[in-house]
Amino acid sequence: MAINIQALIIVIGYLVGMLVIGYVVGKLKIKNADDYMVAGRRMGVFMVAFSLSANNIGGGSTTGLAGKAFTSWGMSAVWYVLAASIAMIPLAYFAPKIRKTMAVTIPEVVGRRFGKFSSGFSAILNILALFCLTSSQIAASGSVVSVLTGIDTRICLLIAGLVVILYTTFGGMIADQISDLVQFIIIFFGLAIATPFVIKGCGGWSTIASKLPGDQLSFTKIGWVAIIGYIFNYFCTFLSGPEMISRFESAKDEKTAQRASLVSAVLMAAMAIFPTLLGLAALSVSDTLGNISSNSAMMAVTQTYAPTIITGIVSAAIISATMSSADSNLLCMSTMIINDLYLPYSGKKLDGMKEVRATRICNIICCAVAVFISFFGINIVTMNTFAFAIRCAGPFAAYGLGLVIPRATKHSGQISIITGTIGVVIWQILSGGGFYLGILPVVFGCGVGTITFFLVNIIEWKKGVEAAPSAYLED
Repeated sequence: MAINIQALIIVIGYLVGMLVIGYVVGKLKIKNADDYMVAGRRMGVFMVAFSLSANNIGGGSTTGLAGKAFTSWGMSAVWYVLAASIAMIPLAYFAPKIRKTMAVTIPEVVGRRFGKFSSGFSAILNILALFCLTSSQIAASGSVVSVLTGIDTRICLLIAGLVVILYTTFGGMIADQISDLVQFIIIFFGLAIATPFVIKGCGGWSTIASKLPGDQLSFTKIGWVAIIGYIFNYFCTFLSGPEMISRFESAKDEKTAQRASLVSAVLMAAMAIFPTLLGLAALSVSDTLGNISSNSAMMAVTQTYAPTIITGIVSAAIISATMSSADSNLLCMSTMIINDLYLPYSGKKLDGMKEVRATRICNIICCAVAVFISFFGINIVTMNTFAFAIRCAGPFAAYGLGLVIPRATKHSGQISIITGTIGVVIWQILSGGGFYLGILPVVFGCGVGTITFFLVNIIEWKKGVEAAPSAYLED
């Protein structure tokens, strides 16, 4: 395969730029653990909103979404991101409450209310999931570099992992959010500019449509049950998603967190159509693209039918999308390992930059493991769906409802974490990770945990059991 020199230069320039951001921020702005983990809690509406959006528009929402349109979902693949934007609207109710906790992680809040076991178990679930999510984003980045260069995919995975390690480790949350702002702009405008070129290169939209089965053009091909299920899925995963929570915690105040959630909903909705159209374009000309997979459909059609410079922009956009998620997942994972496992269970205390250094070392180790997982070539959307389910279903009720129900008892949070986790595992097995009886595993697990939460509370309220401690430090 010939090397696309111009596209490769654009991608290299982008990667170097991200490394420079990480290095400069690390030198000038990181003075303590709060700076590193929650950006000193001083970010404004647009910084938080762009960071939320960039983090959500990852490999699954670009490369993976195009793959869904290419294989089976058709035009209805647009709901994979549009459902996420709708889910951000009710999340705006919880955003100021999340910011009010003044916590760093989800397990920290769960531990305040429901005890050390609940915190540790929630941390383990999140860490396992974040390994999968980081791995999927690195896999998506590596596939782009491989398509551009013809270099073995495993080597490209190592390159992608190295870049993620370096700029996340240098700059922490501040660099993460600055790079997220840049990344979302690249993602949005890169795909918005590229899509018309690809459609024209494939003969125009009428030609593309004529080559597709009729149901591929339906916005509701996957069905309303699935669409509504995905909205619930995203709401559950966002409310108990560590990378989302860390963004809200980085906001300068509670109002900023709430407004950022609503702005993010608009930004994400604007993104939904572009990967879908690129996936459909790839399907219409699949006989000319050779042996391509769902993960490589977007890059293959762009490289074949768009000008070289546009291929470079899309390449940078896809890598932006994946790395904006990978750095967030990696930082959250390392923060939880140090903040919620190492420090509480070791009995040690790390002050100031010592905690930052420990988290940086953890970044390196965790990313190395994530790169190893990426070698197995697991489908990106499948890996993301499983990871979201396992990390969210257990802690969902304990964290989300624990913020808004002051009278909740200690046992209600503890038991709901266990039953929610059992529920999602059972439904994952029954459904194979998809819909079973119209319900996704994460929605079923969160439902089980929520029902358990309320049942235990009702029983214990009648017995006069006292409320668990507050989630908020000042209460």
